[in-house]
Parts: sequence; structure tokens; C-alpha cells
Amino acid sequence: MCKLFTPSDLRDKRDGELSALFRRIAGEMAQTAPDSPERQAAQTSLENIRLELSARRHRRPKPPGG
Repeated sequence: MCKLFTPSDLRDKRDGELSALFRRIAGEMAQTAPDSPERQAAQTSLENIRLELSARRHRRPKPPGG
């Protein structure tokens, strides 16, 4: 069963951990039944991870001259 990862669960994880978690959940989601609560939790978790990674990219300072 897929655990729902909330934004607060993800905040303290490193980028590599988030990427690995994304891959793991995507693989687990492939094993779930369509429209199941497990699939919904996986989809929500994947979206939360994607949003966290995107927010980090936008928060990082740009290199000089960039």
C-alpha cells in the first residue's frame, strides 16, 4: 500500500531522496488498481514531490552572469 507523502513530509528530504522516492512510488503505482485509494495516494504523492522539486529549482540562486 502506498503511503501519502505530504509537502511537510518532503521538505527535509534531499533532492536525491526525492528523486528516488518518486521512482519508487511510480513503480508501486503501476501495481495498483485503477481508481483505488492506493493509486490516488500515489498520484497525490507524486504531484507533491514534483511540486517540491520545482519549488527548490525556483528558490536556488542563479549563478553570476546567469
